[in-house]
Amino acid sequence: MGLINYITTVRLDFGAIQHLAEDCAIAGITRPMVVTDKGVVAAGLMERALAFLPQGFVQAVYDNTPGNPTEEAVEEAVMLYRDHDCDGMIAIGGGSPMDLAKAVAIAATHDEPLIDFAAILGGTPKITSKTAPTIAIPTTAGTGSEVGRGAVITYRDGRKLGLLSPYLVPRRAVCDPDLTLDLPPLLTAATGMDAISHCVECFISPVDNPVAAAIAIDGLERAAQALPRAVRNGHDKDARREMMIAAFEGAMSFQKGLGAVHALSHPLGALREFKLHHGTLNAILLPPVLRFNAAVAGPLYPRLNRAVGIGAHDDLPRWFEDFSASLGLPAKLSHIGVPSQVLPAIAKAALKDHTHATNARVATEADYLAMLEAVL
Repeated sequence: MGLINYITTVRLDFGAIQHLAEDCAIAGITRPMVVTDKGVVAAGLMERALAFLPQGFVQAVYDNTPGNPTEEAVEEAVMLYRDHDCDGMIAIGGGSPMDLAKAVAIAATHDEPLIDFAAILGGTPKITSKTAPTIAIPTTAGTGSEVGRGAVITYRDGRKLGLLSPYLVPRRAVCDPDLTLDLPPLLTAATGMDAISHCVECFISPVDNPVAAAIAIDGLERAAQALPRAVRNGHDKDARREMMIAAFEGAMSFQKGLGAVHALSHPLGALREFKLHHGTLNAILLPPVLRFNAAVAGPLYPRLNRAVGIGAHDDLPRWFEDFSASLGLPAKLSHIGVPSQVLPAIAKAALKDHTHATNARVATEADYLAMLEAVL
């Protein structure tokens, strides 16, 4: 059993879920609410996880998490949490249930409106040690939210904003690759590209953090090799384990900050009428962002090239285009239903996203619009 204690304690192994009761005890959770979604329940993954807890231990289950967590869903879950006098959460699923659980952990224990805690609005210092404890059990290998200090929520006013605090880091991350073996190929590809985009953006971020940079490169190397294998054969256990590692390594690198890929994908994901998948958006946006950033971050690209297995002077953005296509992912925003008329508003919103500040190269509204138009 691999135990890793970096940002939090990660239990990494096939069968790691068997220790869930012990992890709850260590986290001080005695009356948990489970936060998940309909797909996880339908796949039988929640039942598999909860089988290792005593009967009656779970007080409530919130399984109505939307694909992009919303303020309204947080409020629904908080009511359930309070009605059952819960004292912590077990988040089971991809990034959406984990992010929702983190937001509930704040909203259920603090009096201010959730919007007041948004990082871009100066809310980080308002998140205190009162935040409810969470255990995160990923069933995809993408967001790395199981070891992350952040959550992204779509608010009523349409803004998709990040919550950031060390108090949001789950007390335990239970990374059991067994739970990802039946993830469909396209979802495997999209979530995997999410992890890859994290590693790439963190590595080229101008924030000086050599440890996080080294972790990002390791995650990228693993994912570049393992993701095609996991897409071809979901039951390739070695590939699934490698992708789970790459996903949490991408999130361990967040201390360097993300960049323009996420500054654009966050407001695109907030367009509720389109229900856009975050990982798919990142896969589409990564090449134009890399082309834009090359003027500043270009000297770092040979190291990225080596990580993905190409020559030092090969075209990295083109490689990512070909790589995504080989996984069956769409290449253009129009292919997933994004109309041209929304792009100016997305470019404007990107300037207000918290990841804008750590992009490798300073971007203007016009720059963001050009990146979007390049992949329309």
